[in-house]
Amino acid sequence: MKILVIAPTPFFVSKGTSIRILEESLALERRGHTLTIATYHIGENINVKIKTKIEIYRIPKILFWYKKIEAGPDWQKIILDFFLIFKVLYLIIKKKPQLIHSHLHEGALIGWVAKKIFFWKKIKLVTDLHGSLTKEMVSHKYLNNKILYKIFIKLENFINTLGDYVITSSNELTEIIKKNSSKKIKTILDGVNLENYKLNKTKKELKEELNIPNEKYVIIYTGSLIMNKGIKNLLKAIPIVTSNNKNAYFIIAGYPIEKVKNYIKEKKLDQCVKIINPLNYFDLPQINKAGDIGIDPKDSSVGQASGKILQYMGAKIPVVCFDRPNNRSYLGKAAYYSKEKSPQGIADGILYFLNNPKQIKIKGELAGERAKNFSWEAPALEIEKIYKSLITN
Repeated sequence: MKILVIAPTPFFVSKGTSIRILEESLALERRGHTLTIATYHIGENINVKIKTKIEIYRIPKILFWYKKIEAGPDWQKIILDFFLIFKVLYLIIKKKPQLIHSHLHEGALIGWVAKKIFFWKKIKLVTDLHGSLTKEMVSHKYLNNKILYKIFIKLENFINTLGDYVITSSNELTEIIKKNSSKKIKTILDGVNLENYKLNKTKKELKEELNIPNEKYVIIYTGSLIMNKGIKNLLKAIPIVTSNNKNAYFIIAGYPIEKVKNYIKEKKLDQCVKIINPLNYFDLPQINKAGDIGIDPKDSSVGQASGKILQYMGAKIPVVCFDRPNNRSYLGKAAYYSKEKSPQGIADGILYFLNNPKQIKIKGELAGERAKNFSWEAPALEIEKIYKSLITN
């Protein structure tokens, strides 16, 4: 099947949205589908890192100064999305796709416009939504105006109805959309490529490469270092943990890095925190397997999933996170679920493992076993079934 993927985001960059689009597309390619991705002018060429026939088409560099790769809204994206519409229209003519698979709310709107313009082609549209548009904007301190907020709520509810089939990345988001839409909808959880975690190096060797003493317990955070990912809870938890256990050592890998650097310097935590920046997705296995405990301090306010948890599971390390349905669906008993969504809650979870090191191994093994149920092959099969149901109807 010929599929046109709309990715209104920098692609490829090492963050959750981009990773989901990449791994999902690769898994569909392995199932025999032909994919073309339409995206922004920013991002790595994936063909340098991996073997794939997926073609990437980018919008022109009209906004040559726009290089933002971190998560979050930006009004300049409206211009980028305008150019992306024309790129999508061009690719429909050139590639003749049978189906459009759009990511994010912006992609859903672009896909719907393209579908309407080429109405006689009867192209089916699958919308793949990764979080609540409005709640994410609010979490980034946008939409403080009540009137504007109400406009965006209505816009989001409208976009949620545009696809012939709606896919979400979390159960929380599915429940949000179901309240305002009668469209067919299914949660397709993220996956993990376990082949990436078949390394020939021991944990000791990986720690040595990062200049971390072997006796230290390494607590890992990998991902966006912005407030709506819960990074503030993690940062404030670090001095609580280090004041109670001298063997704790933190690795924080991601971007943007300035606020984290300033906090570490201000609190004099340089000796127990290593910052890795930039974070390269293809280096994640080495970083995560050097760790003993993974951290995900994200709450459920924007309905986002958490792909980083699956990466921790692939590395066979237990996770400290908040008690969210989506987290439990991934981790089962392979985690410490913090009772309160606060720095103290995160610190309590880390200290639980540090004070009970046997649990690190036990829950780490559980995490590794559960990861086998979340390979990308299963989500790809579910998505393929959705495609076939639309094409045959």
